[in-house]
Amino acid sequence: MFQKIINGCVRVVQRWLPEPFIFAIILTFVAAILAMPICHQTPIEVVEHWGGGVWNLLAFAMQMALVLVCGSALAAAPIIKRGISALASLPKNPAGAIALVTGISAIACWLNWGFGLIVGVIFAKEIARKMSGVDYRLLIASAYSGFVVWHAGLSGSIPLTMATPGEALSKATNGILTSPVAITETIFDYHNLVICVIVVMALVVVNSLMHPKADKVIAINPALLDEESDAPVQTKGNTPAEKLENSRVLGWLLAILGFSYLTIHLFVRGGSFDLGSVIMLFLFLGLVLHGTPLAYVRAFGKAATGAAGIILQFPFYAGIMGIITGIGESGICFGTVISNACISISTPTTYPLLTFLCAALLNLFVPSGGGHWAIQAPIMFAAGANLGVDHGLTGTAIAWGDAWTNLIQPFWALPALAIAKLNAKDIMGFCLIDLIVTGLIICGGLLWWAM
Repeated sequence: MFQKIINGCVRVVQRWLPEPFIFAIILTFVAAILAMPICHQTPIEVVEHWGGGVWNLLAFAMQMALVLVCGSALAAAPIIKRGISALASLPKNPAGAIALVTGISAIACWLNWGFGLIVGVIFAKEIARKMSGVDYRLLIASAYSGFVVWHAGLSGSIPLTMATPGEALSKATNGILTSPVAITETIFDYHNLVICVIVVMALVVVNSLMHPKADKVIAINPALLDEESDAPVQTKGNTPAEKLENSRVLGWLLAILGFSYLTIHLFVRGGSFDLGSVIMLFLFLGLVLHGTPLAYVRAFGKAATGAAGIILQFPFYAGIMGIITGIGESGICFGTVISNACISISTPTTYPLLTFLCAALLNLFVPSGGGHWAIQAPIMFAAGANLGVDHGLTGTAIAWGDAWTNLIQPFWALPALAIAKLNAKDIMGFCLIDLIVTGLIICGGLLWWAM
């Protein structure tokens, strides 16, 4: 029965889910058409909101492209390849491989989403190289499924924003949060930790059970995953230019500069291990482990081809965000309408659950923690305070909603799909099952927390 449900979900997604860029186009027009009657905005206002938002994710798009390229280039370093290869030899059967990929990906994403998103997929590819009879689609879906816990983990942007003191926090919440909310009340609250553990355990079990029977497995020819050697063409190094290109000393000096900055930023200044820190770590580790600047240039160039989807689609999602957050002469925006609808039917017990569902709906249109914070923080914290709901619970509910529907939102899957050389429809059928299972757990956990 379970396999029939899985096969049905896979068939539906294969038939109806378009290429991620087409999905972004459809969401653009859906947001535009709904914004006009719901928010009483004119077509001109909607077009201006869209056009004004198109370039608002440029910095973030560059970060996403860099985390993909730097992570891929780092994984191509010989010593990293050997380590991943050794780890990939541990599972003895397809179900065990799926379970191991799911667990490692989820733990890595909880620690840092950028790190986990790349490491999980690279590990899944290595298992596909070494093991026959394992379904490649499910391997990649399992690697991506761990991403659902990232916003409840150490790199969750909403909990970290709530824990950051300053006027920006009070301004963003309309004066409700006048002092920071410690991460012991969000990320490290025992309710949140229990939800995370149960979600990860459920993903490990469900993903393992989803593995098709041998005659239904869609495996991949390991030869298709083999990469050309990243070693540079050897030269005698007679010219000054050739000596510089193949100089390990030059690479090490630059890496020391980068690692020195990271040390000062994290341990002297007390800075956070954010996405920029992850990119810098990947960047300079890759430079060191590839040995020479020329070897790293070659590996980086090969990895950069996978960033095309990010570069193309992020401006369109930024435009959708502009429509959702844009305020016309009516004085309201689409995101406010959705949030107010949630508030109108809430009680102190159901408020976190409905906040979660509201954030999950918004995430389909605005797949960004910063975007959610801008839309929901001014409204949801005030309403939660009026109902007597703990601020940490309100913020965590928004964070979980922001992460949950990523399982069926191709936006965040783009780096993983680029590395795996798959399309969204190849993995989203499996992710739909994960969405249902984890959604039930999160909803139950938030109700338990609110009681």
